[in-house]
Amino acid sequence: MRQLFICISLLIGSASQAYNLENVSLPKYPFINEKYADIQVPGNDSTRLNSFFRKIDGLLQTGQGQINILHIGGSHVQAGMFSNRVRRHLDALNDTLQTPRGLIFPFAVAKTNNPANYKVTYSGEWQSVRNVQKNREIPVGMCGIAVYTNDSSARIKVALNPTDDNRWHFTRLRLMGSTLDGSNQVCPALFYQQDTLPGYFDEISASYLFYPPEPQDTFCFGLLQLDTVPHAFIVNGFIPENNTTDGIVYHAIGVNGASVPSYLQSEYFEDELPFICPDLVVFGIGINDATASDFSRASFRRNYNELITRIKRVNPDCVFIFITNNDSYRRISRRNYRVNTNGQIAREVFYDLAKEHQGGVWDLYAWMGGLRSMYKWYTKGLGKQDRVHFTASGYQFIGDAFYNAFIDYIRQIESPTE
Repeated sequence: MRQLFICISLLIGSASQAYNLENVSLPKYPFINEKYADIQVPGNDSTRLNSFFRKIDGLLQTGQGQINILHIGGSHVQAGMFSNRVRRHLDALNDTLQTPRGLIFPFAVAKTNNPANYKVTYSGEWQSVRNVQKNREIPVGMCGIAVYTNDSSARIKVALNPTDDNRWHFTRLRLMGSTLDGSNQVCPALFYQQDTLPGYFDEISASYLFYPPEPQDTFCFGLLQLDTVPHAFIVNGFIPENNTTDGIVYHAIGVNGASVPSYLQSEYFEDELPFICPDLVVFGIGINDATASDFSRASFRRNYNELITRIKRVNPDCVFIFITNNDSYRRISRRNYRVNTNGQIAREVFYDLAKEHQGGVWDLYAWMGGLRSMYKWYTKGLGKQDRVHFTASGYQFIGDAFYNAFIDYIRQIESPTE
């Protein structure tokens, strides 16, 4: 019946009706600049973007094919509210496809804020490192953060469906991790009541794979020590996978305080990126770069180009959308904040990068109202007191607006006026 509905919709020339492509209703505020609600295309060369969005359109019409989207950022992304808002909207377009949840990291084990859309509890002794730290001795991977232990009693428990929606399940769990000393005398494992499921090390991908006997939405991870001397194991992240190869999968990685150089300093970023092999990267890094008093336009662009080069080595066809920095303030004293004018400079660089790489820009800076608009967001309960971060309502508002821009682009390429 669904395929028949699609065919009828296409015959009447309305592809958006085929899969119920509708905008999310947004609240109205006088400071929002609707001129920048859409994805901007600097240089007017939309060839690469159009190709990607036509792939999205084709997937939604046929229900066949998988598209991986990776959203990279700092604390805005680690919080999980913005990215998960977009994820759930896009997943609704997946219809009945049992699409995987996407990459996750157990932030709570590192004693930092964990996204509320999946629950993490832990026991035992764990240590952590992040890509924002200087002079660290423990390497990190794509997630930019890692936890490690040699405690055989230590556990990490993850629930993909902390509420009752029961959406996410996996038939295979991929662990990105390694032993600290290169020893093969420690084995990662999943623990289910009385059963223990050792991880299978896949030499081709250099990752560990777990195959539970039936679909799961929770797992309990730990270590099996095979030596009298305990060996440490590093956890770089988990990717819940399943037998469904179709649909849109929205991955997100973010570390509080991370800048573009932080990801350049993530030793295994490029090694682990093939596990996702993104078709689209949504860049949301820059707010921490532009906070520095010695912020340099040239260095910012150079660092971004290096990160893009590394991504293109994994997937030369990857497309990029740049989300400009939000307007922000610097805290001068306890109750004194000063506007950060570097946001405008960073915005110009994002436009330059998008033009250079035939990408798009979602101009959050201009859309939210431009210079000094963050204070207005704060007074409306959308921004936090630090004038840098957003409240839950603010992040949801931004997520809804970005999703609208995303599906409006699909409508644009399907328009007969193109």
